[in-house]
Amino acid sequence: MSPTGVPADGVTPEKVGVDAESRMLDAGDVTLHAVVAGPDDGAPVVLMHGFPEFWYGWKEQIEPLANEGYRVVVPDLRGYHLSDKPDQVSAYAPDELAGDVLGLLDALELEDAHVVGHDWGGFLAWWVGLHHPERVRTLSVLNIPHPTAFRQAIYHDWEQRLKSWYVLFFQLPRVPEAVASATNYRLLTQMMRRSSNPGTFNVADFDCYRAAWRRPGAYRAMLNWYRAIARANPRPRTERCERPTLVLWGAQDDYLSRSLALESVQYCDTEHLVVLDDATHWVHHEEPVRVRSQLTKHFEMERF
Repeated sequence: MSPTGVPADGVTPEKVGVDAESRMLDAGDVTLHAVVAGPDDGAPVVLMHGFPEFWYGWKEQIEPLANEGYRVVVPDLRGYHLSDKPDQVSAYAPDELAGDVLGLLDALELEDAHVVGHDWGGFLAWWVGLHHPERVRTLSVLNIPHPTAFRQAIYHDWEQRLKSWYVLFFQLPRVPEAVASATNYRLLTQMMRRSSNPGTFNVADFDCYRAAWRRPGAYRAMLNWYRAIARANPRPRTERCERPTLVLWGAQDDYLSRSLALESVQYCDTEHLVVLDDATHWVHHEEPVRVRSQLTKHFEMERF
């Protein structure tokens, strides 16, 4: 352990050249690792990663947002990288995960924040926005639909069912973990390469991701997000999102149909939809400047 309590073998900002600090934060039920940057009195922005990433997935956004005066907080979500990894599948149910976000804000003494999420982090952002709107200044979601829109698609859209085939594979006990470990996570890195634009991820990126995936219990915990949602089949207590919402979508997503973006904004009281035609599921990696521009424009809406 370093003097800050951060494991010395973790992928920390200083190791990858990001001007930020690592912190271990008591979020209530779990301790979360988070990367923090920007002035203490800046408007808080929480950036939440998806599968199979960790805080590193937002590395292109951290310093620019901090330089614009925002207080940027990028957690390793429960089960990922340096954060705690509870054993029980039920520990990864949406209400538990949302509690982590509230605990993170409490640990940093923040009343609310601009909440941003991609993929699973976007699902969590929706869940927090729907159930705890008082803690959300604005909501921004990247390539993840509103929970109800996705539920309807799984029930009625065969194309989306086929796109989501891997979720069934992840339900198998121990098999996905064993395959990943035995192949040095080759299928996972191939998936990321094939579903992104050429050059999006490089060797150094995958070295960092493998280091995170190899941590004891990490890959199983990451898959438990999928297992928990399948077992619990949760429905949000309200479908209407009252906070200003940005839906930012890479149109070439291999896993989620573009129509889901249009359907998602129907559940928002104040919404803005931006579709980037040439981007994929990994839109924040492929279009970091455009993504950041859209985010900061959206954050400014909160003032009016």
